[in-house]
Amino acid sequence: MTIRDWLEDAEAYVLSVIEDRRRGRGAALLRGFLHFLSLLFTGAVQFRLRLFREGIIRPHTLGCQVISIGNLTVGGTGKTPVVEVFARHLQHSGRKVAILSRGYKKKEDPLLVRLLNMLLLRTENEPPRVVSDGRRLLLDSAQSGDEPYMLASNLNDVVVIVDKDRVKAGRYAVRKFGCDTLILDDGFQYLRLKHRLDIVLVDRTNPFGNRRLLPGGILREPVRNIRRAGFIFITKSPAAGAPELKEQLRRLNPTAEIVECRHAPKHLQNLYTGEQQPLSFLNGKNVGALSGIASPKGFEETLVTLGAKLLYHKRYADHHRYSQQEILDVINRSAERGCEIILTTEKDAVRFPMLERRDLPMFFLRVEIEMLTGSEAFNDWIDRICFK
Repeated sequence: MTIRDWLEDAEAYVLSVIEDRRRGRGAALLRGFLHFLSLLFTGAVQFRLRLFREGIIRPHTLGCQVISIGNLTVGGTGKTPVVEVFARHLQHSGRKVAILSRGYKKKEDPLLVRLLNMLLLRTENEPPRVVSDGRRLLLDSAQSGDEPYMLASNLNDVVVIVDKDRVKAGRYAVRKFGCDTLILDDGFQYLRLKHRLDIVLVDRTNPFGNRRLLPGGILREPVRNIRRAGFIFITKSPAAGAPELKEQLRRLNPTAEIVECRHAPKHLQNLYTGEQQPLSFLNGKNVGALSGIASPKGFEETLVTLGAKLLYHKRYADHHRYSQQEILDVINRSAERGCEIILTTEKDAVRFPMLERRDLPMFFLRVEIEMLTGSEAFNDWIDRICFK
């Protein structure tokens, strides 16, 4: 077992303890310890927020529009398609947009090199990584991270930049590319850069977990802090909406605009040839599913809803970077079960290695955000921010 495999197994075990799916004395002791750590983390989070709120720590301003799109929880809300919608609408309305991302799990320099750069203060002078200059892709998913690469692939005339220091990245976007609107991907907790608007996503299927903060839960900050949001997107909503959750959010934040939306499947696309197929292509097909995302169950249920017969599925940890052998193993298992094709997510597709042997066609499911309620408020806000 590699270190990566061990870490992924440990992450899965801790998550099962947090979600109360593990029984026994060991799990109970770990759950209690994690709860204690959550209390400490809660205090630290609230103290940090107070420092910013009282003006003891002052955020940077860059003389342009700054919009943050983020979560109260870790993973699984379907944030990337929402970032794409905002960026596309703002760009089409005349804004020069840059998306600033941390680039979670991107390929880093060796530890010794990073330590040396920190000691010599090289990190401040090192330019951020430009995933796309708005015209062409400049980095792959390993160098940029999954979500930035997806966004750069799907958005024309939008700059995508990766750096942990998003103040530096923002300055670079303004100076180098003339951007006048910055979108902070996963930026709700990034307070060093002053936001004009905070957009928070809430997953209808699991809004706040067990309501505890990390590491004893999935929250990054207390639920009551959603009052900072100007827009709340309830993702993964059914056609009938989510009235109970909407009312709960309204009590927590009486002034925010609330948008109910779903991730609507659009088409299938072959990973290696680019061939597109309509959703009807899945009807009656025997399929295998492969995913390394935070919420694989929803993806698999979508395939079944579209008429597929799911005969095999393989799940890996979120952001898992696949090896050739792992893909070949999935192909072999799927073929043994009688599968005709293999389906994965667009987020997973950017992490697939090149394969010479392709016994089964492999497609990813392209999804886009579809607003069920609140689209008028969203369009009005886009018009207001883009009015010159």
